[in-house]
Amino acid sequence: MADGLDRLVEVMDRLRSPGGCAWDAEQTHASLAPYALEEAHELVEAIESGSREHLREELGDVLLQVVFHARVAQEHPDDPFDLDAIAQVCADKLVTRHPHVFEDDAGAATPAEHLRRWDRIKNETSGRESVMDGIPATLGALARAQKVLGRAERAGLAVAHPQGDGVGDALLALVARAQAEGRDAEAELRAATRRLEAAARASESGPDRVTEGSSE
Repeated sequence: MADGLDRLVEVMDRLRSPGGCAWDAEQTHASLAPYALEEAHELVEAIESGSREHLREELGDVLLQVVFHARVAQEHPDDPFDLDAIAQVCADKLVTRHPHVFEDDAGAATPAEHLRRWDRIKNETSGRESVMDGIPATLGALARAQKVLGRAERAGLAVAHPQGDGVGDALLALVARAQAEGRDAEAELRAATRRLEAAARASESGPDRVTEGSSE
């Protein structure tokens, strides 16, 4: 496993260095940001497809984003860091947020209790003032709504859901229903949309297809 990762780091270094790829050499954290979002979406699609080959490929593309950003970060004039530093910070974070594993602390016995403790430790170590801090604004609306609902529930906050007649209120109510049923609202909508897309594609080649310029 280390050999493959080391090779990827070496390849990225070659691409980024003089004599490498001009496109790779001019990229910045900001210019690469859209690709991180795109690759994350493609990874989710691979997971939902059930294809192991597709999953392996898309995990590699997500890993490439991390390696690429780490290589760019090495060049910072004042605060450089590399892939190893990123991995160390991540490992430290996991150890800190799992005291029931690494400190022989059995204070949180159930998955729900683990999540509540995770949130509390995360807030303490990150200096967050609210349980709502840190929810990405770039999340899809359904995913973000479910994240907000989940955070509020785990924190024991009694928040009344809007009861208006607007479409937004109705959508939020559906997200709350998905949350209560232990479902992922985004995944449910993606699955329903795939079924609609498949039906639309099938109708394109069917006998009842409406062609441009037809009387219909």
